Amino acid sequence: MPGYLGIDVGSISTNLVMIDDSGAVVAKRYLRTRGQPVQAVQEGLKALRQGLPASWTVAGVGTTGSGRFITGLLAGADVIKNEITAHALAALHIHPAVQTILEIGGQDSKGIIIRNRTVVDFDMNTVCAAGTGSFLDQQAFRLGIPIEDFGPLALKSRRPTKIAGRCTVFAESDMIHKQQMGYAKEDIIAGLCQALVRNYLNNLFKGKEIREPVLFQGGVAANQGMVKAFEEALGLRVIVPDHFEVMGAIGMALLARDTGRERAATRFRGFELDQVAYQFDTMECNGCTNRCEIFSFQAERDERIYWGDRCGRWENMV
Repeated sequence: MPGYLGIDVGSISTNLVMIDDSGAVVAKRYLRTRGQPVQAVQEGLKALRQGLPASWTVAGVGTTGSGRFITGLLAGADVIKNEITAHALAALHIHPAVQTILEIGGQDSKGIIIRNRTVVDFDMNTVCAAGTGSFLDQQAFRLGIPIEDFGPLALKSRRPTKIAGRCTVFAESDMIHKQQMGYAKEDIIAGLCQALVRNYLNNLFKGKEIREPVLFQGGVAANQGMVKAFEEALGLRVIVPDHFEVMGAIGMALLARDTGRERAATRFRGFELDQVAYQFDTMECNGCTNRCEIFSFQAERDERIYWGDRCGRWENMV
């Protein structure tokens, strides 16, 4: 049976998905990257293979995420694309009428506007931690609450506390102050969810029209407190799709399937990537005052690939 593999390598999590020719998810794996994207992909591929029947073969591979270049070259990806493309493709596949995508991951977040099944606008937050899942993780740890309990506790709140959420430093200080004043944990947690939603919308959707259907994707979508906070802030229904935590990987698997119909064969190196020899290096370019950090990668006997420059000097070099 031919299957199509999508890999989304982020700074917090690494997600792998196998779909069949119809686009249905056959198997998926969600792992922590822990600062080692190559090792996470190696581990994820082995785990994914164990959950598949022996008759399944990989007919196409796509990679996305912050580690898409390294893992794409190592795994032998047939297509490498950015996260906006991947999330939009997955959302359109699952809900063809979607017009707005809210996506919050561990270290960054995205807002995507879709009209007539086409991405017409998007924005990304890669700087402010107060608009990401790590913000909630840190506060859950501070409150001594497992992050899995964050959503259910937020839903119990009757009077959410106003938290200053424009900055993680201010949010933590404000939260400690509210604790000292005796506010209930569930009210503080609900207030934190509302603060993150306010920050997210102000950063990514200010001045933009948010239309239904609205899909909420990324690992943070598991938090029902966040879903409720979005619905209250927008006055709209927010849909959390199946497989919300691996939507980027689903999008790349779909793209690998669609582009695979035009290819003779996949470049996939196999599930045992720990047996593939590779070299990864960085250096500083002295060609101009930008002094770009250049990344280079070579797997097996493939030609060395370069990226990271602004002018294209190294990216055009093979």
